[in-house]
Amino acid sequence: MATFLYKLGRLAFRRRHFVALIWVALLTLAGVGAASAPAAGSSSFSIPGTEAQKAFDLLEERFPGMAADGATARVVFQAPDGEKMTDAANKATVEKTVQDLSDGSEVTSVADPFKANAVSKDGTVAYAAVSYDVSGMELKDASKEALEDAAQDARDAGLTVEIGGDALQATPETGSGEIIGIAVAAVVLVITLGSLVAAGLPLLTALIGVGIGVSSITALANPLDLGDTTATLAMMIGLAVGIDYALFIVSRYRAELAEGRDREEAIGRAVGTAGSAVVFAGLTVVIALAGLAVVNIPMLTKMGFAAAGTVVIAVLIALTMIPALLGYAGRKVQPAGSKSKFLGRRKSASAAETKPNMGTRWASFVVRRPVAVLLFGVIGLGAAAVPVASLELGLPDDGSQPTSTTQRQAYDTLSDGFGPGFNGPLMIAGDAKGSDDPKAVAQTTIDDIKGLDGVVSVSPAAFNKAGDTFTITVIPDSKPSSTQTEDLVHSIRDAGAQIKSDTDADVLVTGTTAMNIDFSQKMNDALVPYLALVVGLAFLLLIAVFRSILVPLKAALGFLLSVLAALGAVVAVFQWGWLSGLLGVEETGPIMSMMPIFMVGVVFGLAMDYEVFLVTRMREAYVHGEKPSQAVVTGFKHGARVVTAAAVIMMAVFAGFIGSSESMIKMIGFGLAIAVFFDAFVVRMAIVPAVLALLGHKAWWLPKWLDRALPNVDVEGEGLRTAEDRSNADPDEERELVRV
Repeated sequence: MATFLYKLGRLAFRRRHFVALIWVALLTLAGVGAASAPAAGSSSFSIPGTEAQKAFDLLEERFPGMAADGATARVVFQAPDGEKMTDAANKATVEKTVQDLSDGSEVTSVADPFKANAVSKDGTVAYAAVSYDVSGMELKDASKEALEDAAQDARDAGLTVEIGGDALQATPETGSGEIIGIAVAAVVLVITLGSLVAAGLPLLTALIGVGIGVSSITALANPLDLGDTTATLAMMIGLAVGIDYALFIVSRYRAELAEGRDREEAIGRAVGTAGSAVVFAGLTVVIALAGLAVVNIPMLTKMGFAAAGTVVIAVLIALTMIPALLGYAGRKVQPAGSKSKFLGRRKSASAAETKPNMGTRWASFVVRRPVAVLLFGVIGLGAAAVPVASLELGLPDDGSQPTSTTQRQAYDTLSDGFGPGFNGPLMIAGDAKGSDDPKAVAQTTIDDIKGLDGVVSVSPAAFNKAGDTFTITVIPDSKPSSTQTEDLVHSIRDAGAQIKSDTDADVLVTGTTAMNIDFSQKMNDALVPYLALVVGLAFLLLIAVFRSILVPLKAALGFLLSVLAALGAVVAVFQWGWLSGLLGVEETGPIMSMMPIFMVGVVFGLAMDYEVFLVTRMREAYVHGEKPSQAVVTGFKHGARVVTAAAVIMMAVFAGFIGSSESMIKMIGFGLAIAVFFDAFVVRMAIVPAVLALLGHKAWWLPKWLDRALPNVDVEGEGLRTAEDRSNADPDEERELVRV
């Protein structure tokens, strides 16, 4: 591995014009594709194998004109103070709005509030339910504009009108957070690398990589049914790892220059050593993201593969474009420890050797007090993880939108006028094809549901043309994301099981609320298998990298500590409301269902980044003859500064997304930022050196039979030491690399 990457780095350095041209061409091609592609909306949502999805599929089959997956809108009308919706003028305005909406080419039905009993008891609020024959993502702009125009006409007539449902998707706004995050990353890079040119390289390559990745996702959004959040998550992860991977190679390049090597040899060695760590760190991230496919939820699978593709691009750019750009930079990138024109400082070689840096001093302290540091780190993370015990899972709805959006205002108005359950009606689908009396089955179902706690109303059964399938709408007395509504869904399903045994008819619960509940349950069920798969594969990979059993085991256990602590922080902020005002969390409630499994995947991959970058330096020192405790100090001497900078950069990038108006993006941004903090500064910087100091030589133990069986990946670049005196590459080197 190291030898191949060494040759690749030197080739990219020499053929820099060709390499730069390839990446610019790819960026241009992806940009043209994105510019010509239609805008992405929300991806279709399906949960194979769940009751809600079975009911959804049944309705599509038995009610062919129903468009069960079609977009919906609720146009909510509120009368002025002192007036009623039943007043003649207000009623005429609503009826005109209903007529205007009915003329839409994609509209299948519009329910008149005065005929559908959709007026509140106090007469101040009414709503018209609009159904479309296409999904929200496929809805034409003309249909959305017609919906907004009809609402505006009603507003001009004196009514307060808001629109809920998925026909009008709220466009997420990230504000200036991303720009601030990148600005912080730039400052950290300048301080770490000592010059504007060196600092600009990781930023430039990361932006190019993200540009290619996000543009490709945008271009393929409609053919592959990718939602608008897919590109945001890919950008978040791609920026973070892209900057970090480039930073590690540039830092190693400057260190190689400081040892007196010429620039081509230095870049070859930097890519051969730090590049090897980048490859394996990137591979762990890709495994974690691609492993989301085991959950068997198409939306999550697509998000994982899209983000994984962006990580692959970041790795390839770090291995090829960074060497090419370093070739263009020439002497503008100085050896480590040389004078910084930007910061105006100079360190002589003798001063650098006699005065230990911060990483050396910290590692020496940990080696002297390993037990105290270990206990402090474990107890601290354990305390942060305590809120996980009260974790509640759910999916965001219009009630979690910012109060400034029309969706949120429609949600609140309906809650005030009709009760919170009107925002999350349950749909009962009854398959009575095998029953002798379908109408009796429907009436039995209605009677049983009316007898359950938490039910406000149950609609009459609506049958299909064949008369063998019916639907019933149930309005709960609690909001969609509450545990009371979840309990009601389970109670209806228990009643349906009894009806099944008595009449041989299937009674299934579906609707958005039931789909969300099933989604949460499926995520819970998949968490342990996913964790076993991802951690297991990465564990095997790290055994090959570190040639040790205990080091990968320690890495996995440390990751579990950091992810539990991060989830605890997420619960404290987004569920309990701690610091919610500071972070702009307008509505507390259940944690997004995919958050635990998503954090497990992403944080594990990122945590292994720091593990690989930091511990490979320790192993490099150990295999070169240093004692275990001294190897820990040496690893920190060379790697702590860069790992710290990488962690701060990643935290800044993730934290930049906390300003998003989309609750899911806000939660993920905060969760990943705090997870990186816990993992980099508590686990990798404190717990890892403490454990390695306590284990001593045992940390690097590997059974002889396993040592012989494992491939030699040579992350430390040991194979390059045989070529130390070689000043130029082998004449056939480039042709050999092309053949490989």
